[in-house]
Amino acid sequence: MKRVVLFLATNIAVMIVLSITLSVLGVNRFMTENGLNLPMLLVFSAVVGFVGSFFSLLISKPMAKWSTGAKVIDGSEGTTQFWLVNTVKTLAQRANIGMPEVAIFEGEANAFATGAFKNSSLVAVSTGLIESMSREEVEAVIGHEIAHIANGDMVTLTLIQGVVNTFVVFLARVVGYFVDKVVLKNDRGVGMGYYVTVIVCEIAFGILASMIVAWFSRKREFRADAGSASLLGTPAPMMAALARLGGLEPGELPKSFKASGINDKPGFMALFSTHPPIQDRIAALQNRS
Repeated sequence: MKRVVLFLATNIAVMIVLSITLSVLGVNRFMTENGLNLPMLLVFSAVVGFVGSFFSLLISKPMAKWSTGAKVIDGSEGTTQFWLVNTVKTLAQRANIGMPEVAIFEGEANAFATGAFKNSSLVAVSTGLIESMSREEVEAVIGHEIAHIANGDMVTLTLIQGVVNTFVVFLARVVGYFVDKVVLKNDRGVGMGYYVTVIVCEIAFGILASMIVAWFSRKREFRADAGSASLLGTPAPMMAALARLGGLEPGELPKSFKASGINDKPGFMALFSTHPPIQDRIAALQNRS
């Protein structure tokens, strides 16, 4: 619950900062004497929606390290670290991407990939994953994360988030204007009803929009599983890793990086889950065999 509140508060804070900045620049002059200037409002919404989304992408690596406590390794720390770095290097070369940073974080079985660019990314695995899986299974999980990077999933997800953010900002202000002028019959500029309605609608529409982002995230998990199978030359290790994860308590990642993780705790509604059921992922890999 705490993470959800922080996530919503962060979104509102970003929108407020951007709104103030754009007001100073004169970009948000979509309120006219004749009503809403919809083209101008759409421009305003797109700027707010995409700037926040791309800003999150650009700071994803340092934020991931900070929020998970992940420590970057170079392979000189020990035999396990040496093997991890070389495994990432080998799979990155097969996927034709630049060598990602490699990190380890404390926690139950999980892993994630993040970064704004294919050739400047981060792959992190948890201590629980290393300790609970065979090296072949860990290699499959790393292959899954490398596939995310090679597929450009972080950038694509950011673009989708930017689009849904745009519609959230746009529709919230249209509804806010309607409530203020039609329902509350305010004829003295912009009333308090507008601002309250906009905030409430941004939260409500944002929750609904997250279902679209979660749907895409579930689709890309199947692609990343298939990518791991291709990089390793067989789907068996990824199937074994997923089966093992199905019997483990997946490590909890901060909300900002859940969509890049190997596994996810089931949410209160399947529509909001960023990962498909493990049995469905194993079945998809079996069909490749």
